[in-house]
Amino acid sequence: MNLRKYFATCLVFISLFISSMVAANQYTLETVITDIDIPWGMAQLPDGNFLVTDRDGTLYHANPKTKKNIKITGLPKVNARGQGGLLDIELHPEYKKNGWVYLSLSSPEGSGRGDNTAIYRGKIKNFQLVDSQLIYKATPNSTRRHHYGSRIEFDKEGYLFFTIGDRGDRDTNPQDLSLDAGKVYRLHDDGRIPKDNPFVNRKGAKQAIYSYGHRNPQGMEMNPATGQIWTHEHGPKGGDEINIIQPGKNYGWPVISYGVNYSGTKFTDLTHKEGMEQPITYWVPSIAPSGMTFVTSDKYPQWKGHLLVGSLKFGYVELCQLDGNKVVGKQKLFEGVGRTRDVKQMPDGFIYIATENDKIVKVVPTK
Repeated sequence: MNLRKYFATCLVFISLFISSMVAANQYTLETVITDIDIPWGMAQLPDGNFLVTDRDGTLYHANPKTKKNIKITGLPKVNARGQGGLLDIELHPEYKKNGWVYLSLSSPEGSGRGDNTAIYRGKIKNFQLVDSQLIYKATPNSTRRHHYGSRIEFDKEGYLFFTIGDRGDRDTNPQDLSLDAGKVYRLHDDGRIPKDNPFVNRKGAKQAIYSYGHRNPQGMEMNPATGQIWTHEHGPKGGDEINIIQPGKNYGWPVISYGVNYSGTKFTDLTHKEGMEQPITYWVPSIAPSGMTFVTSDKYPQWKGHLLVGSLKFGYVELCQLDGNKVVGKQKLFEGVGRTRDVKQMPDGFIYIATENDKIVKVVPTK
């Protein structure tokens, strides 16, 4: 890097750092939804009310004004155990026209003991899920209790993306295209396989797979500036990553990693390997990321154009300051808010944070 480019990069970082420090004092947190034990995913309806998943298997219609939560009935069977349960929720991009709601959950249906990640869609009428359809079910079931992945996102073209973690089978699932788990998937909104998915012509491959070599992605968002799908995923001890998802690419888990076993021992000596993608940033030590959102709202001028990531481990939101597709700085926001399960900018332009201490808070400008 020449000196001119180096100093320009430094000036960008310093400017972003100062503005984020100022911004942190310009917002307060307003509790808007309570009495949901572990609010894993949330979506704002056109009338301003929310649909919120509780990992215990309950879906709520939550009204921030009346503080009233109503349970939605008619859900598919959910195995709420370990890290599994009722997980993410996403509205169809044309929700106002078609009413489709998408859910991810740990489902016991299908072959094998235990459960695996499933994607359903349905419509909510009179606080009941109707017209329920199974969009995708990972197989076989597993008795392991972790790494379900489960974030859901649509891109600008209306394709449905979702994640499934490696289900704790580190050395088998993520690198094998014939197996579910440790993957990012892409489908049409009704579950059909897109004809241009990268592995549709690969004998024995799961045709819904879009990328592979993932550990446990629990954050996924479309970058509104580029249309690309971004994910973050949990590393082991260290090595949490943010990745830009490209069709057919291998993101390396567990062949390459910036983390180690929880005991501190190594499972790989490699952080790079030809044919495997590098993250655009990573964390050592781990922050245990969950939920992410790009800030586009004019309500948050200092954060606009940057990325927010929730931290389960440390109970804050991390501002990832972007310069194009590069993370050029990081800043902790709202330390002490609680184990952050989801963070999302909603259609009303406000940012909401769902925490595992049974509340959802709204980030409100003070000026």
